[in-house]
Amino acid sequence: MARKKNGGKKVGATYLSPGVYVEEVSSGSKPIEGVGTAVAAFVGLAERRPVRAAVTALVALSVVAAAIASLAGRFSSDRWRVRPFRAPHHTASGIAIVGGGSHARPGEISLAHHGVLFLDELPEWDRRVLEVLREPLESGVINISRAARQSTFPAQFQLVAAMNPCPCGWYGHPGGRCRCGPDFVRRYRSRISGPLLDRIDLAIDVPAVPASVLEATATPAAESPAAQARVVAVRERQVTRQGKCNARLSAGELALCDATPGAMQTLTRAMSRMQLSARAFHRVLKVARTIADLAGDARVEAPHAAEALAYRRAVVERESACGEPAGR
Repeated sequence: MARKKNGGKKVGATYLSPGVYVEEVSSGSKPIEGVGTAVAAFVGLAERRPVRAAVTALVALSVVAAAIASLAGRFSSDRWRVRPFRAPHHTASGIAIVGGGSHARPGEISLAHHGVLFLDELPEWDRRVLEVLREPLESGVINISRAARQSTFPAQFQLVAAMNPCPCGWYGHPGGRCRCGPDFVRRYRSRISGPLLDRIDLAIDVPAVPASVLEATATPAAESPAAQARVVAVRERQVTRQGKCNARLSAGELALCDATPGAMQTLTRAMSRMQLSARAFHRVLKVARTIADLAGDARVEAPHAAEALAYRRAVVERESACGEPAGR
């Protein structure tokens, strides 16, 4: 296993605090993937409070989560009114992830209902197990059919994934420590299918960062409550506007994103240039809506769309490495 270092998000030549994109992901419940030599920092961010925001006024969500946990024999009063965080090992089976068995029980995706499902070392997972996530990521439910009975469990989870950039974990490191050839790196990344990547809204490269930059951009732990308050405020604004968070908007509800003509023009040009699928186009628009919400803007402007596309660009690059169409 490669050693992993701490890091931040790099935009151009400027490093930003990882908390910036944690807030963006948390506010809209978007699937996100972190890739780089500094994945360990990303793992820590996935467990931080902004992502695992407490269910404050939505007590009904806690009742549903408690019922699912009780059905699986895992209910704990200590977790009451706290969004679940599930981090199964990459050797987990398909049944462990989606549920099933002779007497159907909920799997990890249902135990993460209205919470976070964190998958570390994403390319190390059995590809068949990863593929079963595709339908629940779209529908928010999992249907399990057996000869004797059929069961349906809720599965509105937020997917957060992390992976090394190559088998040794040092690809792209300025020290030149990686010895993996381009074909080897491509095969490693192609273990994740294009259709699954198409359902990931944001991909963040997490490069190794010099100690001086880390010291200058480190976010004190005291800021977590403030970040959580901003995330909760944005989610409440979304619920007030449309009755749900942005990630749950259907294709027929995208008019609620209220994008300006300039923003739509930016997205339309990018759809052709980046060869985005219709699903990806809709997802980018919802990410842009979340960015606008965090900025306190009533409409989605062109800069919001451009930032959302920047998050999508890394996803497109990984889809190209897969060598298969994503729009399925």
